[in-house]
Amino acid sequence: MARRYNVRVAQDQTPRPLPELWLLSDARNDAVLDEVLAQLPEQSGFIFRHYHLDPAQRRKRFQQLQEIARKRRHLVVVSGSPVLAMKWGADGVYGPAEAMPHGGDLLKLATAHNAKEIVSAERTGADAILLSPVFSTASHPGAKPLGPVRFRLLARKAKAPVIALGGMNRDTAKRLGWPRWAAIDGLS
Repeated sequence: MARRYNVRVAQDQTPRPLPELWLLSDARNDAVLDEVLAQLPEQSGFIFRHYHLDPAQRRKRFQQLQEIARKRRHLVVVSGSPVLAMKWGADGVYGPAEAMPHGGDLLKLATAHNAKEIVSAERTGADAILLSPVFSTASHPGAKPLGPVRFRLLARKAKAPVIALGGMNRDTAKRLGWPRWAAIDGLS
């Protein structure tokens, strides 16, 4: 159970609390990621997605951003397989519950959009759950957001820490009053 609230960083193996602030990469924010990563508070979290790049370009971009993130002691998580995450030297893996590895030392960040997906994430041993969309978001145009009340009801039922995602920025995070949140556009 202790691992749910403390993570081991691949770089130095020192346990530390799960970050409260997370930046997700996307084609939309790629042009400013270097600067934003360098300005995030130390020991924040970074989730590298970059689905728009071919495999060679994706790895190269990951390495560039990972170098910046490591200087700020950010946790670096990659969307992809556990094998990819280990090969690239990431601290963890991000994705749906069914993609989460069983066992191992990787931090596991599972995505969820409803109570059923939260249960699935917990069954796979997710260290944290990114629950979305809290508010309207460009990532899922037309998707009905959970809203603050429904988000809190779902999040409080989860045993693993929950990270709010979807339409999050400093103002909506304050409005939501939730300790952990993540953003794509809201931090860039």
